[in-house]
Amino acid sequence: MISYTTALLYAIPFFMILMALEIGYGYFVKKQMYTVLDTVSSISSGFTNIIKDSLGIGLLIVSYPYLERNLALVNIGNSWEVWVLGFIFIDFAGYWNHRLSHKINIFWNQHVIHHSSEEFNLSCALRQSISNLIGYVPLLLLPAALLGVPEQVIAVLAPLHLFAQFWYHTRHIGKLGWLEYVIVTPSQHRVHHAINPEYIDKNLGQIFSFWDRLFGTFQEELDDVPPQYGVLKPAATWNPVHINFQHFWRLVKDAWYTKNIWDKIKIWFMPTGWRPADVKEKYPIAIIEDVYAFKRYTTEASKLFKGYILFQMFATLGLMLFLFYNFENIGFGAALLYGAFIFVGVYGYTTLMDRKKYALTIEVVRSMLGVAYLIIQNGWFGMQTYFAGATSVMLSYFLITITAAVYFTLLEKEFFNNEIVA
Repeated sequence: MISYTTALLYAIPFFMILMALEIGYGYFVKKQMYTVLDTVSSISSGFTNIIKDSLGIGLLIVSYPYLERNLALVNIGNSWEVWVLGFIFIDFAGYWNHRLSHKINIFWNQHVIHHSSEEFNLSCALRQSISNLIGYVPLLLLPAALLGVPEQVIAVLAPLHLFAQFWYHTRHIGKLGWLEYVIVTPSQHRVHHAINPEYIDKNLGQIFSFWDRLFGTFQEELDDVPPQYGVLKPAATWNPVHINFQHFWRLVKDAWYTKNIWDKIKIWFMPTGWRPADVKEKYPIAIIEDVYAFKRYTTEASKLFKGYILFQMFATLGLMLFLFYNFENIGFGAALLYGAFIFVGVYGYTTLMDRKKYALTIEVVRSMLGVAYLIIQNGWFGMQTYFAGATSVMLSYFLITITAAVYFTLLEKEFFNNEIVA
């Protein structure tokens, strides 16, 4: 856990710099791929995922160290060749985990967040799941365990493998020649994120592209078929917590409503999108039919509102980095409380982005609880030991949050316009 949070301390600033460069390049070439609300939603989704994973929230069926210690047939040591082999095994497992996520109903719930943006840019890479509460990926690493790839190798390579998937979420890089046959490129991943019939469920590789060619899931980006992004059942919200559990909630309702006992069980393990016949007829769900003409989700947002939402995003980033820099000093129990505060904060301001009335209650209550914590603990998780004005800064943050919540829900003109426009 500590090594993962340490890796994040380096990765998060690096990711933010790359996104800033992509935004700047978009302005320079007059081809901007970012919108404020979509970008904040993506980055905020990353916040929730990072907090969940760094705190180890979830149930692991079996750990890789357990498999390696008990099932290894040989001891292959710790040479550089083992590190290369370990990386290949991780990527192979990643391919099949990714394929399961696209093909099976219950597994799609843990992946739909990543596809939910109707844009495609580097920030989309941060749309990672918090609904994957039962960990099974070590089972897919069984070949590595049998060959005795050391657990330390897997522990170091796993976050590097994840971070290496960031760069190809862009529309600014074209095809890359012979590299298209070796690694996953932006062109290939644009296909993967597209909802065009020609592209659905293709290019499931994570680092190496030859898995797709080997197992029949490769599709080249076609010049006459521009990729359209999102999911066929649009999320229609900026709130990453809602997006994470939308599909699961649909499955729960379908399993409840169907009269067929077997369908109540089968629905979880059928191909993605399958629904019981009786439920499908009685409770239809709208699906995008024309991928070139569907209405993309948006909400009313003045320049002041966008500025405030960016303020909340950067404030949350600062609070999260403070947690990671002081993880050991804060302690696990207090870190859980801190993480819960960040979760509620993200939920609050993304609900405000959706222009929901109840956002006011969430923002006021979480700010008042924050002020109460400041008073009771005489500070904010030890932040005052770093600079004397920390308590005043946090108090100001909570007062700004309350004031903004009241203003944007009750006073700003045209607040409750939830119309979806193209």
